Amino acid sequence: MASSLDSLLAEIRACRVCVEEPDREPLPHAPRPVLRVSKTARLAVVGQAPGTRVHASGVPFTDPSGERLRAWMGVTDDEFYDVGRVAIIPMGFCYPGQDTKGGDLPPRPECARRWRSRLFDQLPQIELMLLIGGYAQRWHLGASAGSSVTETVRTWREISDRPAPCRVLPLPHPSGRNNGWLKAHPWFEADLLPYLRRQVQHMLGPAHGSRHAH
Repeated sequence: MASSLDSLLAEIRACRVCVEEPDREPLPHAPRPVLRVSKTARLAVVGQAPGTRVHASGVPFTDPSGERLRAWMGVTDDEFYDVGRVAIIPMGFCYPGQDTKGGDLPPRPECARRWRSRLFDQLPQIELMLLIGGYAQRWHLGASAGSSVTETVRTWREISDRPAPCRVLPLPHPSGRNNGWLKAHPWFEADLLPYLRRQVQHMLGPAHGSRHAH
């Protein structure tokens, strides 16, 4: 018998709401939800939405942003994609398309409203969430999020130290477009990244074989 999580994932992967019942203009291509979850992963990477390369591959963070994120976390590709230990749950599961300037559009608003609470209800074992970018930070931190990503990430110690069943750590997006931000805020590399790597290593625990991917 399929588990409740398996049934929910089947619903998510069959979702066509952004094409058939959109809040705004329909998604300009066929939906392809991209996420990775399991009942054993204690660490969740919460990003924005798939880009063009991820939409094509169906595998999250298969792009330069993913390479930088794995370097920030201090993990190998095998560790990052071990679904038994790392969940990857973007704010929007499908690639949202591009704006007139060639940049990615924001995550579709329909996605989080429809699926996010139901999905996290099935993942009570998550102990640490890495909140990448403003959309993830505003959704999961609520009033605790700052007025900008910089303001939120700057208060990472206070946010991470809050007593809660699931701790959170805010991060900027690892896109190359943020190279200037990284140079302007050297405390990120000097202070936050060593802490991030320690926390990730603690969450991953002893190395073991990959579990079956949902």
